[in-house]
Amino acid sequence: MDQQTAASIDSVMLNFSPTSLQVLNAILAIVMFSVAIDLKLSDFRKLVTHPKPMVTGLVSQFLLLPAVTFLLVVLIAPQPSIALGMILVAACPGGNISNFLSHRAGSNAALSVSLTAIATAGAVVLTPLNIALWGGLYAPTRDILQATSIDPVSVAITVGLMLVLPLCLGVWLNTARPDVTERLRKPMQWVSMGIFVAFVVLALSANWANFLQFAGAVAVLVILHNAIALLTGYLSATAMRLNHQDRRSVTIETGIQNSGLGLILIFGFFSGLGGMAVVAAFWGLWHLISGMVLALLWSRKAAIS
Repeated sequence: MDQQTAASIDSVMLNFSPTSLQVLNAILAIVMFSVAIDLKLSDFRKLVTHPKPMVTGLVSQFLLLPAVTFLLVVLIAPQPSIALGMILVAACPGGNISNFLSHRAGSNAALSVSLTAIATAGAVVLTPLNIALWGGLYAPTRDILQATSIDPVSVAITVGLMLVLPLCLGVWLNTARPDVTERLRKPMQWVSMGIFVAFVVLALSANWANFLQFAGAVAVLVILHNAIALLTGYLSATAMRLNHQDRRSVTIETGIQNSGLGLILIFGFFSGLGGMAVVAAFWGLWHLISGMVLALLWSRKAAIS
């Protein structure tokens, strides 16, 4: 990255109107609801009797990945806004696309959906905590956090309203009216995924010149970071001796982050800070590619075996 690009990526603010932010909030709520209608309270009770895969996935997502990301940031020392973008993405829970990919990969889809749901609920506390902890330990990102005066409570409220509320509504509906959720399940999955991708593309189009200018600066880092995230999930699941289906689920859940939530936090609390926004946006595009490739490879291996 040349010095001019490096200097500007830490100062540029991408455009994202309050109306667009509200629309993205609503879209992510719909996406979370589409995940939640696959769940019942009994699914959560199973976690008490068979907790190891779930605990492994949560530790991999919320403890190991942020710690490994911090080490990567210290080692490579990218521009501060890029570094904080990496830390923020690592602090987000798994994205809903992980459930679709887990199904395609022949993994434990029920574990994937449960991990997404539990991680989303836990993100109310753990996401702002990880951003504040790891961002505060690295001096360049600590300066950004102090300058923006980010309030962990405000982040927790944003995450709670956007993700946990639709999660609870989805579980309630699936418990009270499973006939309704059965009809909604497949259409909701495709519709929610489609409108989310379409919205991200439209949002990027308003900042296309900036995105093209800076995407090259973060591409290698994001690809490396995503590969490390997937590897972290796989190694942690292997260390805990999970079966191959659970191992695949933990790998995908760790490597497929909710970049949409990341974008909302960046535009809502960091004024669309350039390096952060480009990292989250590029991650959102790249993890679809890496996830689909991995799911395809695993699905072929399952078919052969």
